[in-house]
Amino acid sequence: MAAVYKFKPYNVGRWVIWSLFALVLLAAPLVFTSNLSVTMLAQMGIAIIACLSYNILLGQGGMLSFGHAVYTGLGSYMAIHALNAVSGGKLNIPVSLLPIVGGVAGMGFAVLLGWVTTRKSGTPFAMITLGVAELVFAMSLMFSEFFGGEAGVSGNRVAGEAFFGITYGPQIQVYYLIAIYTFVSVALMYAFTQTPLGRILNAVRDNPERVEFIGYNTQRVRYMAFIIAGFFAGIAGGLGALNFEIVTAEVVGAGRSGAYLLFTFLGGATFFFGPIIGAILMIIAFVLLSELTKAWLLYLGLVFLFMVMYAPGGIASLIMMNLRVAKFGKLRQIWTSYLGLGLTAIVMLAGAGAMIEMVYHLQLNSALGDTVKFMGATLNAKSLDSWFGSAFVMLTGLGLFELARRQFARDWGEIQTDIEKEIKRRENAA
Repeated sequence: MAAVYKFKPYNVGRWVIWSLFALVLLAAPLVFTSNLSVTMLAQMGIAIIACLSYNILLGQGGMLSFGHAVYTGLGSYMAIHALNAVSGGKLNIPVSLLPIVGGVAGMGFAVLLGWVTTRKSGTPFAMITLGVAELVFAMSLMFSEFFGGEAGVSGNRVAGEAFFGITYGPQIQVYYLIAIYTFVSVALMYAFTQTPLGRILNAVRDNPERVEFIGYNTQRVRYMAFIIAGFFAGIAGGLGALNFEIVTAEVVGAGRSGAYLLFTFLGGATFFFGPIIGAILMIIAFVLLSELTKAWLLYLGLVFLFMVMYAPGGIASLIMMNLRVAKFGKLRQIWTSYLGLGLTAIVMLAGAGAMIEMVYHLQLNSALGDTVKFMGATLNAKSLDSWFGSAFVMLTGLGLFELARRQFARDWGEIQTDIEKEIKRRENAA
């Protein structure tokens, strides 16, 4: 039988995207040169790995986990103990490989705990992960020999002999180590989505009964995906231990798991690049937004509520929908609707933000006086005029936003109808 050769062209777009991703990782600290910027960039790299590993469960497998921080946190603890062993001369491995120690630890705990966790799916799975998370967090406060108690475990990443002058003392050196791990980890997790296991994991998410019918063990598929997610979560934890040189009980707490869930959803769990967007937003919120206002968690909750109501697919879905519209040359027909939505949303948020800041001022900073500054305006938290004006601005913005939203919905529906007609026209012409 004669051999049949098929030509498979290179996916130029994929090469361009990955090259740009590597270029961004390489050039980011050269553009943002301040110490704060480099520190934030390093944390973004760690968060990208953590959120993408969580999305293996949530986005690809449909497994809602409330305890993903268990595996990043335990990976951090194992990495920091390994770092101290290297510093004490008890372990002879390069510091640059310590994140692998965290990854192996995360995978090991996923093997141990995942067998029980993945025996159920849906709501029982979520409740089991929550129980495991609370169990590990309670243990972190009980077994101080390993977890270090409330003070945590600290270390010194400048350990061992320098390799070509690299000591990991300067933050920029740590950043580039994190950047390398980020690029490799993202590439491996993307490759996982293209494997037969990654594809059948999507099928388990969409229709587990049919997967069972064709002969696959859905529990085993979930278990293997859980182990892979635990490995990459542990790598993120190991990088975090090197970056901060201290690991406390907070890294296995419910707040950290909730952050992974929240920002993976906000970024867009149904798209591979969605958690990357979410991870970047997470660091911006934790580092910058928390410095601007004490009510940052409330603002974050409002944003989450807004996204659930109007864009449940996350930011990534908004990007992809608008790219589809732009592909058919319809984006210019809707930009005025976007402008209206944006302006009315700003008015509504300005009024709501003024009321929130006055409430927080009365509760937390009342000893500093009655006035509070917000967006360049001076408000009196005990004045009826300030409260009435803020409420009026918020309600006016809300009403205008609803009108703009309805107009946008009509315009969007007409554009989608035109696009469908154009698709059918092209199919008939072909």
